[in-house]
Amino acid sequence: MKNLIIFGTGKIAEVVHYYAKEECGFNVVCFTVDKEFIKTDNFLGLPVVPFEEVENNFPPSENLFFVAVGYHDLNKVRELKCAEAKNKGYELTSVISPNANVPKNVKTGVNCFIMPPALVHPFVTLGNNVFVFSGAVVAHHSHLKDNCWITSGCNISGNVTIGENCFLAINATIAHSVSIGKDCFIGANALIIKNLEDEKVCFAESTKPIKLTSRQFLKMSNFSNL
Repeated sequence: MKNLIIFGTGKIAEVVHYYAKEECGFNVVCFTVDKEFIKTDNFLGLPVVPFEEVENNFPPSENLFFVAVGYHDLNKVRELKCAEAKNKGYELTSVISPNANVPKNVKTGVNCFIMPPALVHPFVTLGNNVFVFSGAVVAHHSHLKDNCWITSGCNISGNVTIGENCFLAINATIAHSVSIGKDCFIGANALIIKNLEDEKVCFAESTKPIKLTSRQFLKMSNFSNL
């Protein structure tokens, strides 16, 4: 069983801790964050150690490292902390659930996180620091470059390229052979069928509420008869 240090004490760190411990067989030894952000010395029953001095108590020679923070600033905060951990001498590892569908020939970088029941096809390449949440589909021969975040229910078709530091919100769909530039924000339910240049933002229009109240609607429909 390999020892693991997790950077972060938020909800993402809590989720990563669950899969690292319960499904991936890691022995999580502590959490760490920058000293100025420490609010408690204990999280999920484990010590919270200042990042500035974590190597003093949990040396790189004995512990792997995983950065479990969100998609702040298009994943650049997580990217920065990965670099800082490497500079301290830590080996970054990935947390990939064995219950996610990830074929053996899929190439993944370090600090990747894949939740079940994500579906990744053969011949996919994931760069470093790529997060793929439950229910997402990454189809054959696609390449997700470093520091991307793919939320639940996203559908990435075959032979797609996603540039560095992109965020895809829930249920976003990317058509076959489309290339997405770096630093793009793809909103929930967006459908992308053409290539995107760097730093583009795409949103799907929100569903508009009808004029009826929910009580009026139920009286006029057969919904309540199911």
